Amino acid sequence: MTTAHNGAAAVPSKRFCIGPLAPHFDGFAALLVGQGYAATTLHSKCALVADLSSWLHRRKLSLADVNEVQLRQFHVGRRRRVRVRRDDVPTSRQLLEYLRDLGCSPRLPKEVDRSALGNLMRDFERFLSSERGLSPSTLSVYVPTVRRFLIERFKGKALRLQDLRPHDVHRFILREAQRVSRSRAKLAITALRSFLRFLLQRGLIKTDLVAGLPGIADWRLSHLPKSLPPEQVERLLAFCDRSTPLGRRDHAILLLLARLGLRGGEVLTMSLEDLDWERSEILVRGKGQRLERLPLPKDVGKALANYLRYVRPVCTTRTLFVRLRAPLHGLRLSAICCVVRRALKRAGLNPDFKGAHLLRHSLATNMLRSGASLSEIGQVLRHTQPATTQIYAKVDIEALRGIALPWMGGAS
Repeated sequence: MTTAHNGAAAVPSKRFCIGPLAPHFDGFAALLVGQGYAATTLHSKCALVADLSSWLHRRKLSLADVNEVQLRQFHVGRRRRVRVRRDDVPTSRQLLEYLRDLGCSPRLPKEVDRSALGNLMRDFERFLSSERGLSPSTLSVYVPTVRRFLIERFKGKALRLQDLRPHDVHRFILREAQRVSRSRAKLAITALRSFLRFLLQRGLIKTDLVAGLPGIADWRLSHLPKSLPPEQVERLLAFCDRSTPLGRRDHAILLLLARLGLRGGEVLTMSLEDLDWERSEILVRGKGQRLERLPLPKDVGKALANYLRYVRPVCTTRTLFVRLRAPLHGLRLSAICCVVRRALKRAGLNPDFKGAHLLRHSLATNMLRSGASLSEIGQVLRHTQPATTQIYAKVDIEALRGIALPWMGGAS
């Protein structure tokens, strides 16, 4: 019943699959092989595809009829006949996405909110996108914030926007400030400012409420960068269990963060082509789509080579760091933060801040204490504006003590 796939895992033969999915059986099986699934998992997933294809055939349904609704009906009926596996539903979703990528199955149209609130939010979203030119990621923050404000203000009643008053906005901002961080609360104010200007421009309100928006005290450079001293950074690296594949992968990631000061997102976006072994360089895809080449330190290169030779699984993705279990694809940003947290826990370290940026801050802080200038630190961290590096000036307490004014009435 099985056939070899390029000398890799054996996959079920499609001759046992009848119905509309049969022409795509081998292609989907090859996709699963490329994602690193074990032979037993591969067989169970392909058996589900064959079962689904027969079900569609008996009901005279085509690939164009396959959607989330049909899949739910299939799984409900199947539970009465066979013992279901935990990954049956995810497998059918994988298959549906595969068929849609091929253009065989249409995507269901999104449900459109036809309420007054839904219409207003769509108009506001178009305003932000077409007239303000804001990115989709910014819209994903602004629109839900404004929606939540209107829901809390009108509580399911008619949207009488002309009834909005400054104290409505004040109450919402105060609640947000208690619920989220200061930077997030400032973002909520920015979203409301855009919305209130939109309402005024559209003539939906007659009073300019923007002037009455409160502020959030979150001054620039008001905090010290969180960092670890050099000995703790080395302790964190030393406690990686490099006898395991996971430990060797994490060790390579931590070295990139600690030695080169990379951001977590920059580690995620690295591909196999970004490593230039002949020149001992690495290509970094930074903020603003900037591409920069950095020298590859010996210990970082050694850890990366070890990971590539003995740890990284064979898969179709060109992303440098991938999951070690199927489905094999690139890591997410949360995974990089988890790598740092796991390393801190193993090393018995408990700093207040445990994100991926901790090692970037630690590199800059330790460079400053070793005598590096702010401009040199800015070059290593690839800051586009010198002002961005100024926060590290506050770490050099001795230099600050030399320029501090004496306290009035104190000892001269």
